[in-house]
Amino acid sequence: MVKKMGLGEGDIQVGDALPDFDLNVTSTVIVAGAIASRDFMPAHHDKDYAQGQGAPDVFMNILTTNGYVSRFVTDWAGPEAMIRKISIRLGGPAIPGQPLRFRGEVLEKDVQEEECVISVSVHAANDLGNHATGTVTLSLPV
Repeated sequence: MVKKMGLGEGDIQVGDALPDFDLNVTSTVIVAGAIASRDFMPAHHDKDYAQGQGAPDVFMNILTTNGYVSRFVTDWAGPEAMIRKISIRLGGPAIPGQPLRFRGEVLEKDVQEEECVISVSVHAANDLGNHATGTVTLSLPV
Protein backbone atom coordinates (compact mmCIF):
# COMPACT_ATOMS: atom_id res chain seq x y z
CA MET A 1 0.00 0.00 0.00
CA VAL A 2 1.29 3.46 -0.91
CA LYS A 3 1.38 5.91 1.97
CA LYS A 4 -0.38 9.18 1.14
CA MET A 5 1.77 12.25 1.77
CA GLY A 6 0.63 15.78 2.49
CA LEU A 7 -2.64 17.04 3.88
CA GLY A 8 -5.99 15.35 3.55
CA GLU A 9 -9.20 17.35 3.35
CA GLY A 10 -10.06 16.26 6.90
CA ASP A 11 -6.88 17.91 8.18
CA ILE A 12 -7.88 21.37 6.94
CA GLN A 13 -10.26 23.80 8.63
CA VAL A 14 -11.26 27.36 7.77
CA GLY A 15 -9.11 29.68 9.89
CA ASP A 16 -6.09 27.36 9.99
CA ALA A 17 -2.79 29.21 9.71
CA LEU A 18 -0.19 27.94 7.28
CA PRO A 19 3.31 27.38 8.67
CA ASP A 20 5.39 30.54 8.37
CA PHE A 21 7.98 30.68 5.60
CA ASP A 22 10.82 33.21 5.66
CA LEU A 23 12.81 33.70 2.46
CA ASN A 24 16.32 35.13 2.67
CA VAL A 25 16.25 37.48 -0.31
CA THR A 26 19.69 37.85 -1.88
CA SER A 27 20.88 39.25 -5.19
CA THR A 28 21.40 35.66 -6.33
CA VAL A 29 17.77 34.75 -5.53
CA ILE A 30 16.54 37.78 -7.48
CA VAL A 31 18.80 37.30 -10.50
CA ALA A 32 18.22 33.53 -10.66
CA GLY A 33 14.44 34.04 -10.60
CA ALA A 34 14.62 36.64 -13.36
CA ILE A 35 16.82 34.43 -15.53
CA ALA A 36 14.65 31.35 -14.93
CA SER A 37 11.55 33.30 -16.02
CA ARG A 38 13.44 34.84 -18.99
CA ASP A 39 12.91 38.37 -17.64
CA PHE A 40 16.02 40.25 -18.69
CA MET A 41 14.87 43.70 -17.56
CA PRO A 42 18.00 45.36 -16.10
CA ALA A 43 16.21 46.33 -12.86
CA HIS A 44 16.33 42.64 -11.89
CA HIS A 45 20.12 42.24 -12.27
CA ASP A 46 21.80 45.67 -12.57
CA LYS A 47 21.90 47.64 -9.32
CA ASP A 48 22.95 50.91 -10.99
CA TYR A 49 20.07 50.67 -13.46
CA ALA A 50 17.56 49.84 -10.68
CA GLN A 51 18.74 52.78 -8.60
CA GLY A 52 18.55 55.02 -11.67
CA GLN A 53 14.86 54.09 -11.86
CA GLY A 54 14.33 55.08 -8.22
CA ALA A 55 14.56 51.61 -6.65
CA PRO A 56 16.85 51.01 -3.66
CA ASP A 57 18.48 47.97 -5.33
CA VAL A 58 17.71 45.20 -7.82
CA PHE A 59 14.25 43.82 -7.09
CA MET A 60 12.35 40.57 -7.54
CA ASN A 61 10.10 40.21 -10.57
CA ILE A 62 6.45 39.16 -10.31
CA LEU A 63 7.04 35.71 -11.80
CA THR A 64 9.56 34.90 -9.08
CA THR A 65 7.15 36.23 -6.45
CA ASN A 66 4.40 34.00 -7.88
CA GLY A 67 6.77 31.05 -7.74
CA TYR A 68 7.50 31.62 -4.06
CA VAL A 69 3.78 32.10 -3.30
CA SER A 70 3.13 28.76 -4.99
CA ARG A 71 5.96 27.12 -3.04
CA PHE A 72 4.63 28.53 0.24
CA VAL A 73 1.20 27.02 -0.33
CA THR A 74 2.30 23.68 -1.81
CA ASP A 75 4.92 23.12 0.91
CA TRP A 76 1.95 23.22 3.31
CA ALA A 77 -0.58 21.32 1.20
CA GLY A 78 1.72 18.57 -0.05
CA PRO A 79 2.59 16.95 -3.37
CA GLU A 80 -0.99 16.07 -4.33
CA ALA A 81 -2.09 19.71 -4.27
CA MET A 82 -2.92 21.34 -7.58
CA ILE A 83 -2.77 25.13 -7.80
CA ARG A 84 -5.88 26.40 -9.57
CA LYS A 85 -5.37 30.16 -9.30
CA ILE A 86 -2.94 32.68 -7.84
CA SER A 87 -4.25 36.20 -7.48
CA ILE A 88 -1.81 38.60 -5.85
CA ARG A 89 -1.22 42.31 -5.74
CA LEU A 90 2.32 43.63 -5.55
CA GLY A 91 3.30 46.32 -3.09
CA GLY A 92 6.80 47.29 -1.99
CA PRO A 93 9.86 45.71 -3.58
CA ALA A 94 11.61 42.53 -2.52
CA ILE A 95 15.28 43.53 -2.42
CA PRO A 96 18.52 41.96 -1.17
CA GLY A 97 18.96 42.04 2.59
CA GLN A 98 15.22 42.29 3.30
CA PRO A 99 13.87 38.80 4.15
CA LEU A 100 10.34 38.12 2.94
CA ARG A 101 7.99 36.74 5.58
CA PHE A 102 5.20 34.62 4.10
CA ARG A 103 2.03 34.09 6.16
CA GLY A 104 -1.28 32.51 5.20
CA GLU A 105 -4.67 31.35 6.42
CA VAL A 106 -7.37 29.04 5.08
CA LEU A 107 -10.31 31.20 3.97
CA GLU A 108 -12.66 28.65 2.40
CA LYS A 109 -13.01 24.92 2.02
CA ASP A 110 -15.43 23.22 -0.37
CA VAL A 111 -15.52 19.43 -0.40
CA GLN A 112 -16.85 18.10 -3.70
CA GLU A 113 -17.19 14.54 -4.99
CA GLU A 114 -13.58 13.89 -5.92
CA GLU A 115 -11.71 16.91 -4.62
CA CYS A 116 -11.48 19.51 -1.91
CA VAL A 117 -11.13 23.08 -3.17
CA ILE A 118 -9.36 25.39 -0.74
CA SER A 119 -8.87 29.16 -0.81
CA VAL A 120 -5.92 30.53 1.15
CA SER A 121 -5.01 34.14 1.93
CA VAL A 122 -1.35 34.91 1.37
CA HIS A 123 0.71 37.79 2.70
CA ALA A 124 4.43 38.33 2.02
CA ALA A 125 6.11 41.31 3.67
CA ASN A 126 9.50 42.72 4.57
CA ASP A 127 10.64 45.75 6.56
CA LEU A 128 9.60 47.97 3.64
CA GLY A 129 5.98 46.82 3.92
CA ASN A 130 3.71 44.42 2.05
CA HIS A 131 5.36 42.88 -0.98
CA ALA A 132 2.52 40.60 -2.09
CA THR A 133 -1.02 40.07 -0.81
CA GLY A 134 -3.81 37.98 -2.25
CA THR A 135 -5.34 34.54 -2.48
CA VAL A 136 -4.43 31.13 -3.81
CA THR A 137 -7.00 28.53 -4.80
CA LEU A 138 -5.90 24.91 -4.82
CA SER A 139 -7.43 21.47 -4.86
CA LEU A 140 -6.64 18.20 -3.13
CA PRO A 141 -8.05 14.80 -3.99
CA VAL A 142 -10.66 13.48 -1.53
